[in-house]
Amino acid sequence: MIQKDLHQLAANTIRFLAADAVQKANSGHPGMPMGMADVAVTLWTQFLKHNPADPHWPNRDRFILSGGHGSMLLYSLLHLSGYDLSLDDIKQFRQWGSLTPGHPESHLTPGVEMTTGPLGQGLSSAVGLAAAEQWLGAQFNRPDFALVDHTTYVFAGDGDMQEGVSHEACALAGHWGLGKLIVFYDDNGIQIDGSTKLAFTEDVRARFAAYGWQTQAVDGHDPTAVAAAIRTALANTDQPSLIACKTTIGYGSPNKAGTHSAHGEPLGVDEIRLAKEALGWPAETQFLVPEEAAAFLNGRSRGAQIQAEWENLLACYAETYPELAQQFKAAMAGELPAGWEAALPQFEPGSKLATRAASGKVLAGIVPVVPQLLGGSADLTGSNKTDVKGYAALQRGHFAGRYIHYGVREHGMGAIMNGLALHGGVIPYGGTFLVFSDYMRGAIRLAALMEQRVVYVFTHDSIGLGEDGPTHQPIEHLMSLRAIPNVWVFRPADANETAVAWQMALERTDGPTALALTRQNLPSLEPALADNARFGAYAIGAAADDVAAILATGSEVEIALQAQAALAAEGIRARVISMPCWELFAQQPAEYQQTVLPGSITARVSIEAGMTRGWQEHLRGGIAIGLDHFGASAPYQTLYREFGLTADAVVTAVKQQL
Repeated sequence: MIQKDLHQLAANTIRFLAADAVQKANSGHPGMPMGMADVAVTLWTQFLKHNPADPHWPNRDRFILSGGHGSMLLYSLLHLSGYDLSLDDIKQFRQWGSLTPGHPESHLTPGVEMTTGPLGQGLSSAVGLAAAEQWLGAQFNRPDFALVDHTTYVFAGDGDMQEGVSHEACALAGHWGLGKLIVFYDDNGIQIDGSTKLAFTEDVRARFAAYGWQTQAVDGHDPTAVAAAIRTALANTDQPSLIACKTTIGYGSPNKAGTHSAHGEPLGVDEIRLAKEALGWPAETQFLVPEEAAAFLNGRSRGAQIQAEWENLLACYAETYPELAQQFKAAMAGELPAGWEAALPQFEPGSKLATRAASGKVLAGIVPVVPQLLGGSADLTGSNKTDVKGYAALQRGHFAGRYIHYGVREHGMGAIMNGLALHGGVIPYGGTFLVFSDYMRGAIRLAALMEQRVVYVFTHDSIGLGEDGPTHQPIEHLMSLRAIPNVWVFRPADANETAVAWQMALERTDGPTALALTRQNLPSLEPALADNARFGAYAIGAAADDVAAILATGSEVEIALQAQAALAAEGIRARVISMPCWELFAQQPAEYQQTVLPGSITARVSIEAGMTRGWQEHLRGGIAIGLDHFGASAPYQTLYREFGLTADAVVTAVKQQL
């Protein structure tokens, strides 16, 4: 039942908290919060299942503000509904050290489910959130025990619809039939440059219907119509739902409503006064929160009741299914099963195996004992070695599978994996060629910013893939990924380092890990030696009287060892330093770093089949051997020889410095 007066009071409270905060900061986007306030109040007061006193309880509904520029809408909702976000926090919008940054950040502000801002990412990751809900439900729900049973709601705008990643992810949502995903499309016809008609005239509802979504259209300022549309969407459990809400951006502003000037700049003091007068709001007030509006939106009492009912359900579930209940609690806490690492394989020294194949063998060992692992590939399963025999693929009607066929959708895969991780209870991994990490860079960067445990399996990591040529041969990609803060980039030298890389990736809980793996076979090192990869870098064949250091990663460690032997035959002592993960090495104590790479060794050479820029941090004037140009199409042995990635080149570089 709509309480019209209270609804309007609450909606206007949100509108003017947003307008006042943006004006005080002299920066921000007031238009979307003012336009979507009616939809937001309807959803948050009548349908959203959440508890502001416990933002992380597992069976809450998820709310994603994909258009993160409209963050004041979310901050107003969080404050008014009872989250730990004060009015003073609202007043500090976009200021240093505040809990209300320009775009919402999930690791910072209570109640924010996802860091949004790059358009398309929130909507696309919401597909992962909804998929996680359905996947965990298939794993844990039992008759009379709907343990995992919640809805993912998204506010998305024209920018989200235009970004290509949303096409990839939303097509999969329709293919999977994610009936608990409901998207509110803020159809206001305005973007930064002006009318959306400048560049965007497609029929959005028809597009989503073609994906297999249920679609509806409503007046976004009619709460009765919005509520009816939500009920219709909730009743359809076989399709995701798009509710196109026709709204006016900057609603209530006499001179700026419906224009692009309401989108990305403050309304201005005079215009805010006029808007307040137009909507019957005290014109001279700022940050006014009427008690009735706060009481109407406050969700603590209802939230506590809903959570208590669920916790009682969980307690009964634990009595009936104690083992499953323990697994569920551990999964949602992000814990790995005790002793899981015993399933990691060890590889015979000297045996030859591509690190992508070694990764596949690692997965064959750990997937059966780590039930949270949910993997996939962007249509490169056979090349990435990411599937495990004996496990079904996840599909509509069979959502308990352990493998995802993402299709040729790298960016969508990256965003969906972020959603899987954000939901909790899932450790996602996904594969493609390293060169195609370009397609998913936006999602990788967000995973790093949100500190999410996501694992990327990037195979065909260099010119070593050979005949496919420069379009498929990564050159700048390792350095590009290393440049993203909080991403661990592992390029293991052999099968045993690959097992260590997987262990480190799964044990990490504060960010993503990228594994760069070879197509060509590499000789296996001693397991005890390769175990030192957990420190990021370690020395092979080191002695106190070493006069040179050869630094290498991945397949080039073999070349470095060949050069080491050639130098030793001439009486020149050189240590090889395998550096599979620069980021981990940088975290080690200075004493360890000095042990591996003493400052007294000034003759330094690096060899890596990628760009050389970045190596001077470790070489300090030494010589970097690599590729600062594109590759070519030929057998990989020819490419290494022709491009000078050889033991002879390393020997020459060492001698040149000595």
